[in-house]
Amino acid sequence: MKREARMIIDKDYVIGEVDDKLYGSFIEHLGRAVYTGIYQPDHPTADEDGFRRDVIELVKELRVPIVRYPGGNFVSNYFWEDGVGPRESRKPRLDLAWTTLEPNLFGLNEFVTWAKKVGTEVMMAVNLGTRGVADACNLLEYCNIDADSYYSNMRKSHGFEKPHNIKYWCLGNEMDGPWQVGAKTAAEYGRLAQETAKAMKMIDPSVKLVSCGSSFMYMPTFPEWEAVTLEHTYDYVDYISMHQYYGNRDNDTADYLAMSMDMEQFIKSVIATCDYVKAKKRSKKTMMLSFDEWNVWYHSNEADDKIKERKPWSIAPPLLEDIYNFEDALLVGLMLITLIKHSDRVKMACLAQLVNVIAPIMTDEKGGAWRQTIFYPFLHASAYGRGMALHPILHATRHDTSKHEDVSDVDAVAVYNPENEEVTIFAVNRSLDGDVSFETELRGFSDYQVLEYIVMEGYDLKAVNSAEGENVRPAAKTDYLFDNGTFTANMKKCSWNVIRFGRNK
Repeated sequence: MKREARMIIDKDYVIGEVDDKLYGSFIEHLGRAVYTGIYQPDHPTADEDGFRRDVIELVKELRVPIVRYPGGNFVSNYFWEDGVGPRESRKPRLDLAWTTLEPNLFGLNEFVTWAKKVGTEVMMAVNLGTRGVADACNLLEYCNIDADSYYSNMRKSHGFEKPHNIKYWCLGNEMDGPWQVGAKTAAEYGRLAQETAKAMKMIDPSVKLVSCGSSFMYMPTFPEWEAVTLEHTYDYVDYISMHQYYGNRDNDTADYLAMSMDMEQFIKSVIATCDYVKAKKRSKKTMMLSFDEWNVWYHSNEADDKIKERKPWSIAPPLLEDIYNFEDALLVGLMLITLIKHSDRVKMACLAQLVNVIAPIMTDEKGGAWRQTIFYPFLHASAYGRGMALHPILHATRHDTSKHEDVSDVDAVAVYNPENEEVTIFAVNRSLDGDVSFETELRGFSDYQVLEYIVMEGYDLKAVNSAEGENVRPAAKTDYLFDNGTFTANMKKCSWNVIRFGRNK
Protein backbone atom coordinates (compact mmCIF):
# COMPACT_ATOMS: atom_id res chain seq x y z
CA MET A 1 0.00 0.00 0.00
CA LYS A 2 1.28 3.44 -0.91
CA ARG A 3 1.48 5.60 2.18
CA GLU A 4 0.77 9.28 1.68
CA ALA A 5 -0.25 12.43 3.50
CA ARG A 6 -1.61 15.67 2.12
CA MET A 7 -1.94 18.77 4.26
CA ILE A 8 -3.29 22.26 3.69
CA ILE A 9 -2.11 25.18 5.81
CA ASP A 10 -3.99 28.45 5.60
CA LYS A 11 -3.04 31.69 7.35
CA ASP A 12 -6.71 32.20 8.30
CA TYR A 13 -7.15 28.75 9.91
CA VAL A 14 -5.99 29.87 13.35
CA ILE A 15 -6.30 27.63 16.40
CA GLY A 16 -4.98 30.24 18.80
CA GLU A 17 -1.87 31.95 20.03
CA VAL A 18 0.82 29.65 21.36
CA ASP A 19 1.74 30.91 24.82
CA ASP A 20 5.51 30.77 25.32
CA LYS A 21 4.86 28.99 28.62
CA LEU A 22 3.81 25.92 26.62
CA TYR A 23 7.54 25.10 26.58
CA GLY A 24 8.06 25.13 30.34
CA SER A 25 9.77 22.49 32.45
CA PHE A 26 10.08 21.26 36.01
CA ILE A 27 12.70 20.90 38.77
CA GLU A 28 11.71 18.85 41.81
CA HIS A 29 13.72 17.98 44.87
CA LEU A 30 13.95 14.42 43.59
CA GLY A 31 16.93 12.26 42.70
CA ARG A 32 19.76 14.29 41.14
CA ALA A 33 17.63 17.08 39.67
CA VAL A 34 18.97 19.64 42.15
CA TYR A 35 22.08 18.15 43.77
CA THR A 36 24.66 17.27 41.06
CA GLY A 37 22.06 18.44 38.53
CA ILE A 38 21.64 22.20 38.57
CA TYR A 39 23.62 22.69 41.82
CA GLN A 40 27.07 21.22 42.50
CA PRO A 41 29.50 23.64 44.19
CA ASP A 42 32.48 21.27 43.85
CA HIS A 43 32.06 20.77 40.08
CA PRO A 44 34.72 22.28 37.79
CA THR A 45 32.07 24.34 35.97
CA ALA A 46 30.39 25.65 39.15
CA ASP A 47 29.89 29.41 39.34
CA GLU A 48 30.06 31.63 42.42
CA ASP A 49 26.64 30.35 43.57
CA GLY A 50 27.45 26.67 43.06
CA PHE A 51 25.38 26.33 39.86
CA ARG A 52 26.76 24.15 37.07
CA ARG A 53 27.56 26.39 34.10
CA ASP A 54 27.40 23.48 31.64
CA VAL A 55 23.80 22.83 32.67
CA ILE A 56 22.92 26.52 32.53
CA GLU A 57 24.11 26.67 28.91
CA LEU A 58 22.01 23.65 27.89
CA VAL A 59 18.92 25.06 29.63
CA LYS A 60 19.44 28.35 27.82
CA GLU A 61 19.67 26.42 24.56
CA LEU A 62 16.17 25.01 25.20
CA ARG A 63 14.76 28.52 25.86
CA VAL A 64 12.59 27.31 28.74
CA PRO A 65 10.28 30.21 29.74
CA ILE A 66 8.99 28.86 33.06
CA VAL A 67 10.08 26.13 35.50
CA ARG A 68 7.85 24.56 38.14
CA TYR A 69 9.37 24.11 41.63
CA PRO A 70 9.85 22.38 44.15
CA GLY A 71 7.45 19.53 43.30
CA GLY A 72 5.75 17.28 42.48
CA ASN A 73 5.13 14.82 45.24
CA PHE A 74 7.91 16.46 47.25
CA VAL A 75 5.80 19.57 47.86
CA SER A 76 3.14 17.75 49.93
CA ASN A 77 5.52 17.57 52.89
CA TYR A 78 7.53 20.69 52.04
CA PHE A 79 8.61 23.12 54.76
CA TRP A 80 9.88 26.08 52.76
CA GLU A 81 11.30 27.82 55.83
CA ASP A 82 13.92 25.07 56.19
CA GLY A 83 15.49 26.05 52.87
CA VAL A 84 16.00 29.79 53.39
CA GLY A 85 18.47 31.79 55.45
CA PRO A 86 22.03 30.82 56.48
CA ARG A 87 22.86 27.26 55.40
CA GLU A 88 24.36 26.39 58.78
CA SER A 89 20.96 26.91 60.45
CA ARG A 90 18.85 24.99 57.92
CA LYS A 91 17.11 21.78 58.98
CA PRO A 92 17.47 18.49 57.09
CA ARG A 93 14.12 16.76 56.57
CA LEU A 94 12.89 13.30 55.66
CA ASP A 95 11.34 13.43 52.19
CA LEU A 96 8.38 11.08 52.54
CA ALA A 97 7.53 11.17 48.85
CA TRP A 98 10.78 9.60 47.61
CA THR A 99 12.17 8.03 50.85
CA THR A 100 15.24 10.25 50.78
CA LEU A 101 16.89 12.84 53.00
CA GLU A 102 16.55 16.50 51.98
CA PRO A 103 19.56 18.48 53.33
CA ASN A 104 18.02 21.87 52.37
CA LEU A 105 21.36 23.20 51.12
CA PHE A 106 19.41 24.47 48.11
CA GLY A 107 16.08 26.22 48.60
CA LEU A 108 13.71 28.87 47.37
CA ASN A 109 16.17 31.77 47.11
CA GLU A 110 18.80 29.66 45.38
CA PHE A 111 16.22 28.52 42.86
CA VAL A 112 15.05 32.07 42.16
CA THR A 113 18.69 33.10 41.65
CA TRP A 114 19.29 30.16 39.30
CA ALA A 115 16.09 30.92 37.34
CA LYS A 116 17.30 34.46 36.68
CA LYS A 117 20.62 33.15 35.39
CA VAL A 118 18.94 30.86 32.86
CA GLY A 119 16.34 33.48 31.92
CA THR A 120 13.20 31.72 33.11
CA GLU A 121 10.21 32.43 35.34
CA VAL A 122 9.39 30.45 38.47
CA MET A 123 6.16 28.51 38.88
CA MET A 124 6.00 27.96 42.64
CA ALA A 125 3.99 25.22 44.36
CA VAL A 126 2.46 25.40 47.84
CA ASN A 127 2.01 22.51 50.25
CA LEU A 128 -1.66 21.61 50.59
CA GLY A 129 -0.88 18.09 51.78
CA THR A 130 0.49 18.48 55.31
CA ARG A 131 0.03 22.27 55.46
CA GLY A 132 -2.61 24.72 54.27
CA VAL A 133 -3.90 28.28 53.93
CA ALA A 134 -1.67 29.97 56.52
CA ASP A 135 1.58 28.53 55.21
CA ALA A 136 0.68 29.35 51.61
CA CYS A 137 0.04 32.95 52.68
CA ASN A 138 3.30 33.12 54.60
CA LEU A 139 5.26 31.84 51.60
CA LEU A 140 3.56 34.30 49.26
CA GLU A 141 4.27 37.18 51.64
CA TYR A 142 7.94 36.12 51.81
CA CYS A 143 8.21 35.97 48.01
CA ASN A 144 6.11 38.86 46.74
CA ILE A 145 5.47 41.55 49.35
CA ASP A 146 7.57 44.65 49.98
CA ALA A 147 6.32 45.82 53.37
CA ASP A 148 7.40 46.15 56.97
CA SER A 149 5.86 42.75 57.74
CA TYR A 150 7.22 39.60 59.37
CA TYR A 151 7.87 37.42 56.30
CA SER A 152 8.79 40.30 54.03
CA ASN A 153 11.39 41.37 56.58
CA MET A 154 12.56 37.76 56.86
CA ARG A 155 13.31 37.72 53.13
CA LYS A 156 15.19 41.01 53.42
CA SER A 157 17.25 39.63 56.29
CA HIS A 158 18.24 36.76 54.00
CA GLY A 159 19.78 39.20 51.54
CA PHE A 160 16.87 39.74 49.12
CA GLU A 161 15.70 43.32 49.56
CA LYS A 162 13.38 43.29 46.56
CA PRO A 163 10.47 40.83 46.28
CA HIS A 164 10.80 37.84 43.97
CA ASN A 165 7.41 38.68 42.38
CA ILE A 166 6.55 35.09 41.50
CA LYS A 167 3.41 35.21 39.37
CA TYR A 168 2.41 31.55 38.86
CA TRP A 169 1.47 29.26 41.78
CA CYS A 170 0.31 25.63 41.95
CA LEU A 171 -2.17 24.85 44.71
CA GLY A 172 -0.69 21.52 45.77
CA ASN A 173 0.10 18.50 43.62
CA GLU A 174 -1.85 15.38 42.56
CA MET A 175 -4.06 15.62 45.63
CA ASP A 176 -6.32 12.73 44.58
CA GLY A 177 -3.36 10.31 44.50
CA PRO A 178 -3.30 7.78 47.37
CA TRP A 179 0.52 7.96 47.20
CA GLN A 180 0.34 11.66 48.10
CA VAL A 181 1.11 12.72 51.68
CA GLY A 182 -2.10 14.39 52.82
CA ALA A 183 -4.26 13.16 49.91
CA LYS A 184 -7.78 14.59 49.84
CA THR A 185 -11.22 13.83 48.52
CA ALA A 186 -12.47 16.13 45.77
CA ALA A 187 -14.70 18.03 48.20
CA GLU A 188 -11.91 18.38 50.77
CA TYR A 189 -9.42 19.64 48.22
CA GLY A 190 -11.95 21.89 46.51
CA ARG A 191 -12.75 23.75 49.72
CA LEU A 192 -9.10 23.99 50.79
CA ALA A 193 -7.94 25.20 47.37
CA GLN A 194 -10.77 27.75 47.22
CA GLU A 195 -9.89 29.26 50.58
CA THR A 196 -6.16 29.19 49.82
CA ALA A 197 -6.71 30.90 46.47
CA LYS A 198 -9.00 33.49 48.02
CA ALA A 199 -6.46 34.36 50.71
CA MET A 200 -3.49 34.44 48.31
CA LYS A 201 -5.27 36.86 46.01
CA MET A 202 -6.01 39.10 49.00
CA ILE A 203 -2.24 39.33 49.54
CA ASP A 204 -1.30 39.68 45.86
CA PRO A 205 -4.18 40.05 43.38
CA SER A 206 -1.79 39.71 40.44
CA VAL A 207 -0.90 36.06 41.04
CA LYS A 208 -2.11 33.35 38.65
CA LEU A 209 -3.21 30.14 40.34
CA VAL A 210 -3.33 26.52 39.17
CA SER A 211 -5.87 24.16 40.74
CA CYS A 212 -5.00 20.44 40.89
CA GLY A 213 -6.64 18.22 38.33
CA SER A 214 -6.67 14.43 38.56
CA SER A 215 -3.24 12.85 38.83
CA PHE A 216 -3.63 11.29 35.38
CA MET A 217 -6.41 10.31 33.00
CA TYR A 218 -6.73 6.70 34.20
CA MET A 219 -7.44 7.66 37.81
CA PRO A 220 -10.80 6.34 39.03
CA THR A 221 -11.50 9.89 40.22
CA PHE A 222 -11.22 11.33 36.67
CA PRO A 223 -13.10 13.42 35.51
CA GLU A 224 -15.42 13.69 38.50
CA TRP A 225 -12.52 15.22 40.44
CA GLU A 226 -12.29 18.10 37.96
CA ALA A 227 -16.03 18.71 38.05
CA VAL A 228 -16.27 18.70 41.86
CA THR A 229 -13.12 20.72 42.62
CA LEU A 230 -13.90 23.34 39.99
CA GLU A 231 -17.31 23.87 41.58
CA HIS A 232 -15.29 25.39 44.46
CA THR A 233 -12.28 26.93 42.70
CA TYR A 234 -13.63 28.14 39.34
CA ASP A 235 -14.01 31.77 40.34
CA TYR A 236 -10.63 31.94 42.10
CA VAL A 237 -8.11 30.10 39.90
CA ASP A 238 -6.80 30.65 36.39
CA TYR A 239 -5.78 27.13 35.31
CA ILE A 240 -6.44 23.50 36.10
CA SER A 241 -3.51 21.10 35.94
CA MET A 242 -3.03 17.92 33.90
CA HIS A 243 -0.36 15.22 34.32
CA GLN A 244 0.39 12.28 32.02
CA TYR A 245 3.33 9.96 31.32
CA TYR A 246 3.66 7.18 28.75
CA GLY A 247 5.93 4.18 28.33
CA ASN A 248 6.54 1.28 25.95
CA ARG A 249 6.30 -1.41 28.60
CA ASP A 250 5.13 -4.10 26.14
CA ASN A 251 7.81 -3.26 23.56
CA ASP A 252 5.02 -2.53 21.07
CA THR A 253 6.38 0.46 19.20
CA ALA A 254 3.44 0.86 16.82
CA ASP A 255 1.01 1.15 19.72
CA TYR A 256 3.44 3.26 21.74
CA LEU A 257 3.57 5.90 19.01
CA ALA A 258 -0.24 6.01 18.97
CA MET A 259 -0.43 7.05 22.64
CA SER A 260 -0.48 10.73 21.74
CA MET A 261 -4.08 10.04 20.66
CA ASP A 262 -4.85 9.25 24.31
CA MET A 263 -3.25 12.54 25.30
CA GLU A 264 -5.50 14.36 22.85
CA GLN A 265 -8.60 12.64 24.27
CA PHE A 266 -7.47 13.56 27.79
CA ILE A 267 -7.21 17.24 26.84
CA LYS A 268 -10.62 17.21 25.17
CA SER A 269 -12.19 15.58 28.23
CA VAL A 270 -10.76 18.17 30.62
CA ILE A 271 -11.87 21.02 28.35
CA ALA A 272 -15.39 19.53 28.24
CA THR A 273 -15.49 19.25 32.03
CA CYS A 274 -14.27 22.83 32.50
CA ASP A 275 -16.88 24.10 30.06
CA TYR A 276 -19.59 22.10 31.85
CA VAL A 277 -18.73 23.90 35.11
CA LYS A 278 -18.60 27.21 33.23
CA ALA A 279 -22.13 26.58 31.90
CA LYS A 280 -23.41 25.43 35.28
CA LYS A 281 -22.07 28.59 36.94
CA ARG A 282 -23.34 30.82 34.11
CA SER A 283 -19.79 32.16 34.01
CA LYS A 284 -18.19 34.28 31.31
CA LYS A 285 -14.74 33.05 32.32
CA THR A 286 -13.01 30.32 30.30
CA MET A 287 -10.76 28.02 32.30
CA MET A 288 -7.32 27.42 30.81
CA LEU A 289 -5.22 24.29 31.18
CA SER A 290 -1.73 23.82 32.62
CA PHE A 291 -0.28 20.49 31.43
CA ASP A 292 2.43 20.84 34.03
CA GLU A 293 3.74 17.27 33.99
CA TRP A 294 4.22 15.31 30.76
CA ASN A 295 6.88 13.01 29.38
CA VAL A 296 7.97 9.42 28.82
CA TRP A 297 8.66 7.60 32.10
CA TYR A 298 9.16 3.87 32.48
CA HIS A 299 12.77 2.87 31.81
CA SER A 300 13.97 3.43 35.38
CA ASN A 301 11.04 1.99 37.38
CA GLU A 302 12.69 -1.26 38.43
CA ALA A 303 16.00 0.40 39.35
CA ASP A 304 14.17 3.04 41.40
CA ASP A 305 12.38 0.40 43.50
CA LYS A 306 15.70 -1.29 44.31
CA ILE A 307 17.38 1.98 45.30
CA LYS A 308 14.57 2.99 47.65
CA GLU A 309 14.60 -0.46 49.29
CA ARG A 310 18.40 -0.64 49.58
CA LYS A 311 19.24 2.93 50.53
CA PRO A 312 16.36 4.71 52.25
CA TRP A 313 16.96 8.24 53.55
CA SER A 314 20.03 8.87 51.37
CA ILE A 315 20.77 12.26 49.78
CA ALA A 316 20.12 12.66 46.05
CA PRO A 317 20.22 9.02 44.92
CA PRO A 318 19.95 8.48 41.13
CA LEU A 319 16.18 8.13 40.86
CA LEU A 320 14.04 8.29 37.69
CA GLU A 321 17.09 8.45 35.43
CA ASP A 322 15.43 7.20 32.26
CA ILE A 323 17.86 6.92 29.35
CA TYR A 324 15.75 7.80 26.33
CA ASN A 325 15.97 6.15 22.92
CA PHE A 326 14.92 7.25 19.45
CA GLU A 327 11.34 6.00 19.70
CA ASP A 328 10.94 8.04 22.91
CA ALA A 329 12.02 11.14 20.98
CA LEU A 330 9.34 10.40 18.37
CA LEU A 331 6.62 10.15 21.03
CA VAL A 332 7.82 13.37 22.70
CA GLY A 333 7.53 15.02 19.27
CA LEU A 334 3.98 13.68 18.91
CA MET A 335 3.08 14.97 22.37
CA LEU A 336 4.43 18.41 21.49
CA ILE A 337 2.32 18.42 18.32
CA THR A 338 -0.73 17.54 20.46
CA LEU A 339 -0.05 20.40 22.88
CA ILE A 340 0.33 22.90 20.03
CA LYS A 341 -2.93 21.67 18.46
CA HIS A 342 -4.71 22.63 21.69
CA SER A 343 -2.81 25.85 22.38
CA ASP A 344 -6.07 27.79 22.46
CA ARG A 345 -6.74 26.19 25.87
CA VAL A 346 -3.44 24.64 27.00
CA LYS A 347 -1.58 27.80 27.97
CA MET A 348 1.15 26.31 30.16
CA ALA A 349 2.96 22.99 30.06
CA CYS A 350 6.00 21.55 31.83
CA LEU A 351 8.17 18.81 30.42
CA ALA A 352 8.88 16.76 33.53
CA GLN A 353 11.63 17.13 34.31
CA LEU A 354 14.59 19.25 33.19
CA VAL A 355 17.83 17.70 34.49
CA ASN A 356 18.71 14.05 35.31
CA VAL A 357 15.20 13.07 36.48
CA ILE A 358 13.22 11.88 33.40
CA ALA A 359 14.96 14.73 31.64
CA PRO A 360 16.34 15.97 28.32
CA ILE A 361 19.60 16.97 30.06
CA MET A 362 21.83 14.52 31.95
CA THR A 363 24.92 15.20 34.02
CA ASP A 364 27.95 13.23 35.09
CA GLU A 365 28.82 14.12 38.68
CA LYS A 366 32.53 14.11 37.82
CA GLY A 367 32.20 14.97 34.14
CA GLY A 368 30.07 16.97 31.76
CA ALA A 369 26.42 17.42 30.80
CA TRP A 370 24.84 15.92 27.68
CA ARG A 371 21.68 15.93 25.58
CA GLN A 372 19.26 13.01 25.55
CA THR A 373 17.35 12.05 22.38
CA ILE A 374 14.23 13.91 23.58
CA PHE A 375 16.23 17.14 23.88
CA TYR A 376 15.92 17.84 20.17
CA PRO A 377 12.15 17.72 19.49
CA PHE A 378 11.66 19.94 22.54
CA LEU A 379 14.41 22.29 21.34
CA HIS A 380 12.83 22.60 17.88
CA ALA A 381 9.34 23.24 19.24
CA SER A 382 10.59 25.81 21.74
CA ALA A 383 12.68 27.61 19.11
CA TYR A 384 10.21 27.56 16.19
CA GLY A 385 6.81 26.82 17.75
CA ARG A 386 6.01 30.33 18.98
CA GLY A 387 3.34 32.39 17.28
CA MET A 388 -0.10 31.38 16.00
CA ALA A 389 -0.99 27.69 15.80
CA LEU A 390 -2.67 26.89 12.48
CA HIS A 391 -5.27 24.18 12.12
CA PRO A 392 -3.92 21.59 9.69
CA ILE A 393 -6.29 20.06 7.16
CA LEU A 394 -4.56 16.68 7.03
CA HIS A 395 -5.52 13.58 5.07
CA ALA A 396 -3.21 10.60 5.50
CA THR A 397 -3.21 6.85 5.15
CA ARG A 398 -3.99 5.10 8.39
CA HIS A 399 -3.27 1.94 10.33
CA ASP A 400 -4.43 0.04 13.42
CA THR A 401 -2.31 -1.04 16.38
CA SER A 402 -2.89 -3.55 19.17
CA LYS A 403 -4.88 -1.03 21.24
CA HIS A 404 -5.61 1.88 18.89
CA GLU A 405 -7.66 2.04 15.72
CA ASP A 406 -7.54 4.39 12.75
CA VAL A 407 -4.13 5.85 13.58
CA SER A 408 -2.93 8.45 11.07
CA ASP A 409 0.47 7.53 9.60
CA VAL A 410 1.46 11.18 9.92
CA ASP A 411 0.55 13.65 12.64
CA ALA A 412 1.43 17.29 12.07
CA VAL A 413 0.74 20.90 13.01
CA ALA A 414 1.97 24.30 11.81
CA VAL A 415 2.88 27.51 13.64
CA TYR A 416 2.95 30.94 12.01
CA ASN A 417 5.19 33.57 13.55
CA PRO A 418 4.03 36.93 12.10
CA GLU A 419 6.85 38.84 13.78
CA ASN A 420 9.53 36.80 12.02
CA GLU A 421 7.33 36.09 8.99
CA GLU A 422 8.01 32.39 9.30
CA VAL A 423 5.91 29.22 9.17
CA THR A 424 7.08 25.96 10.73
CA ILE A 425 5.58 22.50 10.24
CA PHE A 426 6.20 19.85 12.89
CA ALA A 427 5.43 16.35 11.67
CA VAL A 428 6.03 12.74 12.71
CA ASN A 429 5.74 9.75 10.42
CA ARG A 430 4.89 7.13 13.04
CA SER A 431 4.40 4.30 10.55
CA LEU A 432 6.77 1.40 11.10
CA ASP A 433 5.91 -0.08 7.70
CA GLY A 434 7.08 2.49 5.21
CA ASP A 435 7.93 5.99 4.07
CA VAL A 436 5.14 8.46 3.37
CA SER A 437 4.80 10.70 0.35
CA PHE A 438 4.14 14.02 2.10
CA GLU A 439 2.65 17.08 0.41
CA THR A 440 1.73 20.41 1.96
CA GLU A 441 -0.02 23.31 0.30
CA LEU A 442 0.64 26.72 1.86
CA ARG A 443 -2.25 29.13 1.37
CA GLY A 444 -1.76 32.81 2.08
CA PHE A 445 2.03 32.38 2.02
CA SER A 446 2.65 32.67 -1.70
CA ASP A 447 5.86 34.67 -1.34
CA TYR A 448 7.53 32.20 1.05
CA GLN A 449 10.52 29.92 0.52
CA VAL A 450 11.96 26.93 2.39
CA LEU A 451 14.47 28.04 5.03
CA GLU A 452 15.47 24.56 6.15
CA TYR A 453 14.22 21.01 6.52
CA ILE A 454 15.41 19.36 9.76
CA VAL A 455 14.96 15.63 10.33
CA MET A 456 15.68 12.88 12.80
CA GLU A 457 15.38 9.72 10.75
CA GLY A 458 16.97 6.37 9.98
CA TYR A 459 18.04 5.54 13.52
CA ASP A 460 17.55 2.26 15.31
CA LEU A 461 14.46 2.75 17.44
CA LYS A 462 16.39 1.71 20.56
CA ALA A 463 19.42 3.96 19.87
CA VAL A 464 20.37 6.22 22.79
CA ASN A 465 22.72 9.11 23.51
CA SER A 466 25.26 9.08 26.32
CA ALA A 467 28.09 11.08 27.87
CA GLU A 468 30.38 9.45 25.30
CA GLY A 469 28.50 10.89 22.36
CA GLU A 470 25.20 11.62 20.62
CA ASN A 471 24.13 8.72 18.45
CA VAL A 472 20.77 10.39 17.75
CA ARG A 473 20.74 13.99 16.60
CA PRO A 474 19.02 16.11 13.93
CA ALA A 475 20.33 16.64 10.42
CA ALA A 476 19.56 18.93 7.49
CA LYS A 477 17.68 17.43 4.56
CA THR A 478 17.68 18.85 1.02
CA ASP A 479 15.72 16.12 -0.75
CA TYR A 480 12.43 17.98 -1.31
CA LEU A 481 10.52 20.06 -3.86
CA PHE A 482 8.85 23.42 -3.30
CA ASP A 483 6.94 24.78 -6.24
CA ASN A 484 4.13 27.33 -6.41
CA GLY A 485 3.38 27.11 -2.69
CA THR A 486 3.40 23.31 -2.49
CA PHE A 487 6.05 21.39 -0.55
CA THR A 488 6.67 17.74 -1.40
CA ALA A 489 9.05 15.28 0.24
CA ASN A 490 9.49 11.61 1.02
CA MET A 491 9.00 11.42 4.77
CA LYS A 492 10.96 8.47 6.12
CA LYS A 493 9.27 5.92 8.35
CA CYS A 494 9.65 6.63 12.08
CA SER A 495 10.90 10.17 11.63
CA TRP A 496 10.70 13.62 13.27
CA ASN A 497 10.40 16.42 10.71
CA VAL A 498 10.69 20.21 11.07
CA ILE A 499 10.03 22.20 7.88
CA ARG A 500 10.65 25.93 8.12
CA PHE A 501 9.40 28.51 5.63
CA GLY A 502 10.20 32.22 5.55
CA ARG A 503 9.09 35.19 3.54
CA ASN A 504 11.21 35.77 0.46
CA LYS A 505 12.75 39.18 1.21
